[in-house]
Amino acid sequence: MTVSLLFGVHAHQPEGNFPAVLDEAHERCYRPFLRTVHGYPEFRFAAHFSGGLLDYLLDNYPADMALLKEMAARGQAEMFGSGDCEPVLAAIPHRDQIGQLEALSAKLERHFGARPQGAWLTERVWFSTAVSALAECGLRYATVDDYHFLCVGKTAAELDSHYTTEDDGRVLDIFPISEQLRYRLPFSPAADAVAYVEELARRGQSAAIYFDDIEKFGIWPETYAWVYEKRWLEQFIEGVLASPLIRTETYRSYHARRPTRGIVYLPSTSYIEMNEWTLPPAAAANYDEMVEREKRAGRYELTKPFIRGGFWKNFLTRYPESNWMHKRMLALSARLAAVPAAQQRPELTRHLYRAQANDAYWHGLFGGLYLPHLRRGVYRNLIALEAALDAAAPRAACARLDLDYDGAQEIFLCNTQLQAVARDDGLGALHEFDGYALAHNFADTLRRSREHYYAKIERGTQPVPGTGGIASAHDRVTFRHQIAAEDIVPDALPRVLFCDRYIAPERKVHAVSGYALDAADVTHPAIVFRAGISGGTVRKVYELAGARLNVTYAFEGFSGGTFATELNVSMPACDGYAGRYILASGDIPCGFGQELTQDALTTITLDDRELGGALVLTASSTVALRAAPHFTVSQSEAGFEKIMQAATVTLSWPLAPGSSVLTLTLELMVAPGA
Repeated sequence: MTVSLLFGVHAHQPEGNFPAVLDEAHERCYRPFLRTVHGYPEFRFAAHFSGGLLDYLLDNYPADMALLKEMAARGQAEMFGSGDCEPVLAAIPHRDQIGQLEALSAKLERHFGARPQGAWLTERVWFSTAVSALAECGLRYATVDDYHFLCVGKTAAELDSHYTTEDDGRVLDIFPISEQLRYRLPFSPAADAVAYVEELARRGQSAAIYFDDIEKFGIWPETYAWVYEKRWLEQFIEGVLASPLIRTETYRSYHARRPTRGIVYLPSTSYIEMNEWTLPPAAAANYDEMVEREKRAGRYELTKPFIRGGFWKNFLTRYPESNWMHKRMLALSARLAAVPAAQQRPELTRHLYRAQANDAYWHGLFGGLYLPHLRRGVYRNLIALEAALDAAAPRAACARLDLDYDGAQEIFLCNTQLQAVARDDGLGALHEFDGYALAHNFADTLRRSREHYYAKIERGTQPVPGTGGIASAHDRVTFRHQIAAEDIVPDALPRVLFCDRYIAPERKVHAVSGYALDAADVTHPAIVFRAGISGGTVRKVYELAGARLNVTYAFEGFSGGTFATELNVSMPACDGYAGRYILASGDIPCGFGQELTQDALTTITLDDRELGGALVLTASSTVALRAAPHFTVSQSEAGFEKIMQAATVTLSWPLAPGSSVLTLTLELMVAPGA
């Protein structure tokens, strides 16, 4: 008896990723993979390329894409569909699920001659609510982890073919991806991997089901040399084709000739690692301890279906920054859906779909939310969409609502050039500050939070790879940067704009966290906060005037001391060479990645050539300035790394006894670098 090897690879690069990264990924992975498999016409496989990556490769590497087209035409390669911009389907409205799925299916039909029947689910996140959209779009089957099936009582022996599920009467078949194959390919020696597939044939299994990231074949650490220079992929393919126990087959062919194993209903879940990543640190530690205890007791294979962990939407509760982006996206999706059909334009839908790309909304082994350029990709599209919608149907200049469902209202202040969003949470700070001409959110940063994997940093341990193969990125503990203990201390407050503190004459520091919303006058739009502190009161007013944000502080009843406000400013250049501070004299003391101290100034410019603009900060009276880069620590497949999130600029000024007024003006300038 033979076993059908259903071999699939998923290729994706995040929205907002740098072209140089895409080029390197192609050189080290996509090109050598396609050229290798092209040389073995009898080796059948499935491939999913996310829409944005596919567009890039078609435009920039047409010769390599011609190989993929040829393989598809001769029946060697089956193209899988999905949401065009790689959204987690469960995180977007049904109307957008349909739109995203149709967009990629149409693209595949246009370039490869056929609409897909199979669907790749982003991060293999399963929510039954996606079944209807998949079925409506003509997709007949999808792949998820075998773990999903184990959670409902299926045994490993039963997971060698597809099952059928339904939602609201709409039907979809689902294939269980083998965890054992995911961990063997390509990390174990090729001969061992082939022998494992042959053993499945001897057990009488119908299919060996594999579908995983193609980036494991060349981009993950050590894999380029292992897969191509040491010929792992060629050896594996040749071993498979030479085996009398293995036949290669596309999912489409297998699905057409094999009946379903029956009905199944799966829980909302993803792959095992993702379920741990979604948990808060304390819960993740408990989860990890339970898993290790079960492994030591030899029970893990029996109990792992019942040690569930969290699920993908937990990321929206773990990270307020992610939840805010997500709710901004949902609100703009609703606004776009309300536009009459005659006024709909393709570019507006493209902005929305790109803002739904999954990568910037979550974090696990990979950077995701921690990578500023990925969040910037989301905001760039949200802001561009919002500007276009406002041009067609202007909003009120000031509005209040609880957009992110956290129990605190947000106040939106906008004009045609800027938008400022404050939250009525006691801080009196700005949580979003958008420049429409630049399509940039200057408050897009990330606070330091405790992560479960920080325990590995504190231990500094390095597992030893198993003999004969290479270590998976899931098993590596490496350090790209030197990390100190203070680098992983969580922030007490969010990283926002205009977060205030008062230093009393005796040097006691008071965080100003008692701001109450005073007024929001729609006839003269402004956001007004008032707080009492240390016997005095401070009134804080935000107003927009063209391309300027005016922030006015008025103080009464203070007996001296110093007032300070902190701005965590997101600048695209981060600590790169393209971002620098410019003094009123024209001098450039340093870049955003260095510390800067100025005892007295009234104007400073944050110039960013990558952004193509500048943020000019002007004070109505002399202030002291201290600026320093804000870093967070995260893990990636390459190791633990420090990532600059913002330039933290702290302004301070003395308070004379009695009362004083200080006005700060932020001016946006779309101007070339000096």
